[in-house]
Amino acid sequence: MTEVNSPPRLGGWTRFVTARPRLSLLVALVLTALAVVAGSGVADRLGSGGWEDPTAQSTYATKALEREFPASQPNLLLLVDSGSASVDDPAVAAEADRLTARLASEKGVIGVGSYWRTKSPGLRAKDGHEALIAAHLTGDEKATNDTLDRIAPALRGTHGPVHVKVGGIVAVRHEMQTIIKEDLARAEMIALPVTLLLLVMVFGSAIAALLPLGIGIVAILGTNAVLRGLTEFTDVSVFAMNLTTALGLGLAIDYALFIVRRFREELATGGEPLTAIATTLRTAGRTVLFSALTVAVSLAAMLVFPMYFLRSFAYAGIAVVLLAAAAALILLPAALLLLGHRVNSLDLRRLFRRGRPAQAQAAAQAPASGEGTAWARLANLVMRRAPFFALATAAVLVLLGLPFLGVKFGTADDRQLPAGAESHVVQQHIRDGFPGNPGGGLEVLAEGSATPAQYTAYKAEIARLPEVAGVDGPLVKGDSAYFTVLPKGEAVDSAAQRLVGELRSADAPFTTKVTGTAAVLVDSKHAIATRLPWAAALIVIVTLLLVFLLTGSVLIPIQAVLLNALSLTAMFGAVVWVFQDGHLSGLLGFTSPGSIETTLPVLMFCVAFGLSMDYGVFLLSRIKEEYDRTGDHNEAVRHGLQRTGGLITAAAVILAVVMVAIGTSRVTNTKMLGLGIALAVLMDAMIVRSLLVPAVMKLTGTATWWAPAPLRRFHDRFGVSEGGENPPRGAGNGATNHDVPADENSDGSPNESGGVRAIR
Repeated sequence: MTEVNSPPRLGGWTRFVTARPRLSLLVALVLTALAVVAGSGVADRLGSGGWEDPTAQSTYATKALEREFPASQPNLLLLVDSGSASVDDPAVAAEADRLTARLASEKGVIGVGSYWRTKSPGLRAKDGHEALIAAHLTGDEKATNDTLDRIAPALRGTHGPVHVKVGGIVAVRHEMQTIIKEDLARAEMIALPVTLLLLVMVFGSAIAALLPLGIGIVAILGTNAVLRGLTEFTDVSVFAMNLTTALGLGLAIDYALFIVRRFREELATGGEPLTAIATTLRTAGRTVLFSALTVAVSLAAMLVFPMYFLRSFAYAGIAVVLLAAAAALILLPAALLLLGHRVNSLDLRRLFRRGRPAQAQAAAQAPASGEGTAWARLANLVMRRAPFFALATAAVLVLLGLPFLGVKFGTADDRQLPAGAESHVVQQHIRDGFPGNPGGGLEVLAEGSATPAQYTAYKAEIARLPEVAGVDGPLVKGDSAYFTVLPKGEAVDSAAQRLVGELRSADAPFTTKVTGTAAVLVDSKHAIATRLPWAAALIVIVTLLLVFLLTGSVLIPIQAVLLNALSLTAMFGAVVWVFQDGHLSGLLGFTSPGSIETTLPVLMFCVAFGLSMDYGVFLLSRIKEEYDRTGDHNEAVRHGLQRTGGLITAAAVILAVVMVAIGTSRVTNTKMLGLGIALAVLMDAMIVRSLLVPAVMKLTGTATWWAPAPLRRFHDRFGVSEGGENPPRGAGNGATNHDVPADENSDGSPNESGGVRAIR
């Protein structure tokens, strides 16, 4: 029998992270400083596009047209306002010609044209007081941004009788990058102090509160360095920085909360710091590892898609999750060992306690020992009325998700920007005041030798299509030519999308490829639809496996996947009701384009599903630990909710604060991402984990823990539980295996069977 005062038996991982705690923290400090240097300037190297499928027909046609017919793909527009005079006034025309010539003389600018040179009615506003100068800036996104920075200051503003505003795709993307960087800095200034305040409220101790925040900052800085390195090899979206901040703070705080809380619980039972660290890593540490894996898998599913917008979130998300988990499992134990009981120092809650110092000290040292009574009562209530709570909560979640049935998919454009943004103003003036359907035209690239008669016959054929309002062209250069097709309806409505298919299937004596706004949308939807089953399969299969390894149950992984998916319905319903249909647009300060950008639901599902699994693993691991200890299913559910309900709710509120701070962005997609995921996180923690999960587990009873014999043997060999013990056998008869330590056989020899049982 082990003596009470004998040194604790430590596993390999505990020995590793506690052997040289000061050295570990010093190395982490040096690496963090290097990450600050390596990650500096990362925002300037990130792109603001990436919504298109790079392998699609529309992408090929766009690049070919940019190369052969740059004037057909203007990405810079100058809106020339002549005030009360007509754009045809001689003084206005002279000044516009001077501006056109000046723009054409700039390096990196080709394909310059204007209303005053072409007299095209599509370049003149219907009221006659505005007209356009169009050009194409050459090079990649960084090159076009540099060119715009160089030429825009001299072009915008008042020039004699005219006033010029700068717009076009290049200006929209440049302005979006600038706004996102400014908004991210503001979001961090909001989130950090509010998060610290909430952590102090959760822990009481200022020392304990600073630890999760420090882990989050390390994860964010490390991920910025990773993203900076990735920009040397591939395109990375500027939007990924928002996810880095949100997940870096949110998940690192989640993991640190879980570990620090368990460490303080172990100290409160009278354990020494080293013993408390060992128990914490064997229990909460394993849960953090499994949680990080489930979140990383959900985010990795975005690598299936070809758009670099989605892939960027996978890069950033996987990096920040793994760094957060590594910091929580390596740096945090070292810091806790050095702090010991001082982790409870600077208890700010004592300022609000009067006359009871002894009780205050006891509460600070044992923050979890008496808490959870309300959660226990809630668990008892839910399990007594399990059918009602299961049906009622499921019905409410389904009802909240119904607006998503009316979703309309579209493409990102200038309406992502605030109403006062210059490039948005330019595009809105074009939409409202210019004839035809600006931005809605389709370009048909024709490749291969052809005669003028063949071009004429093809033009007549596509002009007869019912959705076509007009056809311009062809403009011929060598063996290539292009036609511009104007649809009758809106730029990306269902008729325009049908027209894309009709143009692609039309007979022609040469090879044709179609591009344009509607064509890009069609190709993006196709890319997502064909790859979505693979992404979903990856998430579901790996999640089922990981949860099975954690619980040893067949039913619990299935429940976890289904209930997690159900928890996201409110988010998707709100996205359509608010951001597509425009409700609350005035309050939230955005312009609704009447559609949802195609990639956003995929992104939000992967992120929100991973975060939901994060909280699900926290709850299930504690339930499993108690079931292993007692074999009492109902008591295990009650105890699990009692012990983790407050923790999960606190973590969800903190993460929601971070996401809402991100949601204050002036860019609509970022606002949608932040506010939507904040809603999903709160719904999951406060509705699904608190009501639906315990109700469903009560209904399934001890069958919850069933697994066929082959799978039981598989779990015995490779699975883990938070308590480090095998589940009780005998179909819930209360038998347990906790008489034999998990890392020993019955004869006391070491157990080498568990490949995943590494964190001890």
